[in-house]
Amino acid sequence: MPVIEIAGKQINVNEEGFLTKYDEWDEEIAKTLASQIEVEMTPAHWAIIKFLREDFKVQGETATSRRVQTVGGVPVKEQFELFPKKPAKKMAYIAGLPKPKGCV
Repeated sequence: MPVIEIAGKQINVNEEGFLTKYDEWDEEIAKTLASQIEVEMTPAHWAIIKFLREDFKVQGETATSRRVQTVGGVPVKEQFELFPKKPAKKMAYIAGLPKPKGCV
């Protein structure tokens, strides 16, 4: 797997650029990843990212948009407003998690 430099750190990623090691992530890396896909992080964005990371520790897989809505309490419409076009994929990318199952 490729290793790239993000926010001054060597980070393991897959062929699509998703982080492959949970513990390599931090908020500085998240800010850099967000800027790469033109997402300006606000408290609403961070709330979703923190939910995704906590949920991943419990579930062992990245939450889908539906799970973010039903368990995380963020309606899908709001997810699209915060992370336009492909919210689940963008949220996982910024959170340093694998792409959710079912994402293309």
